[in-house]
Amino acid sequence: MHTVGELLRQWRHRRRLSQLDLAIAADVSARHVSLVETGKSNPSADMVLRLADQLDVPLRDRNRLLLAAGFAPRYAERPLDDGALSAARDAVERVLRAHEPYPAVAFDRRWNIVMTNRAIEPFFADVDPDLLQPPINLVRLGLDPRGFAPLVVNLADVRVVFRSRIRRQLAVAPDAELTALYEELLEPNSEDASRRSVESDVLIPMILRFNGRELRLFSTITTFGTPMDITLDEVAIESYYPADAESAAYFEESNGDVRAAASP
Repeated sequence: MHTVGELLRQWRHRRRLSQLDLAIAADVSARHVSLVETGKSNPSADMVLRLADQLDVPLRDRNRLLLAAGFAPRYAERPLDDGALSAARDAVERVLRAHEPYPAVAFDRRWNIVMTNRAIEPFFADVDPDLLQPPINLVRLGLDPRGFAPLVVNLADVRVVFRSRIRRQLAVAPDAELTALYEELLEPNSEDASRRSVESDVLIPMILRFNGRELRLFSTITTFGTPMDITLDEVAIESYYPADAESAAYFEESNGDVRAAASP
């Protein structure tokens, strides 16, 4: 088991900061940072959290730092349907509903879907039922031949975008299960090697062939600001927007059907 000093040093290296950089940001002496990292000084809980804040450590890992320093965890982890998170859950639902007629989905740190809006439901129609057993993983759903992959015209580009996003995510906060998902579905292959890089493009749309139409979509990500619960810290909402007038027209035409299906 790592000491709190060892864990803090790992996070500092991950953020590419020197001890002096961290000390200045946290308003402490570089000597104190050094003593904490080497185990020659036992930090208080407040000091652990001050350093963790400057290192942008996720809440889940801040609890691990506190435990390593001999303190109780500070942050709770409750399911999104817990009564204490009702306001946050309602906020997520409002964001998802407000985005209709365009699709939107909320997912956790491992890309498991926790909530969707009605506009995404038609795309599930031909998905293998096995992929729709909880937890439904958005990456697997998007790339598996039994999921959305047959609908995606530019699948190689989408795979490269997924790879870039998850690689950055793992650099910020390593996770064994997400690493396994990456190795299973996103390891570079010969097909990707022959494709152009998407890193330099301003915007890479996902192109779907659906119901005889070609739909071009781009997305944005929304997260909670200053959450104090691990679940909220790890929830993200991905909202998809039409990238051209034809795609917008498809969703606007379909919105009446969605509303009718939702009516009693």
